[in-house]
Amino acid sequence: MGFAFLFQLLLLSAFSIGVSKGQLSVGFYANTCPNAESIVSSVVRNAAQSSSNIPPVLLMLHFHDCFVEGCDGSILIENGPNAERHAFGHQGVGGFEVIEQAKAQLEATCPGVVSCADIVALAARDAIVLANGPSYDVPTGRRDGRVSDVSLAANVPDVSDSIQLLKDKFRQKGLSEKDLVLLNSAHTIGTTACFFMTKRLYNFSPGGGSDPAISPDFLPELKSVCPQNGDDNVRLPMDRGSEKSFDKLIMENVRNGFAVLESDARLYDDDTTMMVVDSYFGFLSPIFGPSFEEDFVDSIVKMGQIGVKTGSKGETRRVCTAFN
Repeated sequence: MGFAFLFQLLLLSAFSIGVSKGQLSVGFYANTCPNAESIVSSVVRNAAQSSSNIPPVLLMLHFHDCFVEGCDGSILIENGPNAERHAFGHQGVGGFEVIEQAKAQLEATCPGVVSCADIVALAARDAIVLANGPSYDVPTGRRDGRVSDVSLAANVPDVSDSIQLLKDKFRQKGLSEKDLVLLNSAHTIGTTACFFMTKRLYNFSPGGGSDPAISPDFLPELKSVCPQNGDDNVRLPMDRGSEKSFDKLIMENVRNGFAVLESDARLYDDDTTMMVVDSYFGFLSPIFGPSFEEDFVDSIVKMGQIGVKTGSKGETRRVCTAFN
């Protein structure tokens, strides 16, 4: 009797999880706009040929969209200074023009069908592939949100957050410590500005000075690129030695004190996140250990489910920068 009850409970739990994730589905546009994904891929690929910065920018755009009001394209709206995209926490986020180009082509082919929120998620996947990262199926069917407010972006994860604060912010979105490590590993591609390095290099609290987590072999290199009172707009790779290739080297840099961003270094301040990082580098990891690529895919697909709006809870915008 007890076993039967437990079995029923497990079935119910599985069904509940399936329903929540079943709001989206792979191939959602197979009948209504069969070329949707290939159109987005083509636009992303062409944009990346013009600028090598496109892949990391589109990956960052997906992350920032999902962390405010869910994955609903709210970050794309441009309706004045109070629009979400102008939040301090969204500094450095871009790729908006690529999403608009994809939307324009989709509207010409399948008007009123493909949401901007789905375009952002698909473009992020295509960006990862262009950086030699894993390809994966993207569940689609999101609707676009009807709210975009700068004040709603106040709680976006920040480069200067403590590990506890980062864990709390991710937990509020239903993401685990493992998801935190893996999604931070998206910093394996792209660059950051010296603006985000000043505190870590010259005014690290408590006590000022530099972050002691920075390797003494790495600190002079960082300071030479970002000198005190220098140009805050100078850019440097977020993943030393591998900024154009999607790989796990960034976690090795975290382990060895070569993390560029403060938030990446903090992953080694906590026993749980440290164990996740280390799990990809054990002696037997290449054979028996977890797959970084597979685990990253699991985490980004999970992130893509945050706060999704489906059916009548959202809309399909005609242009991504404005509500209908």
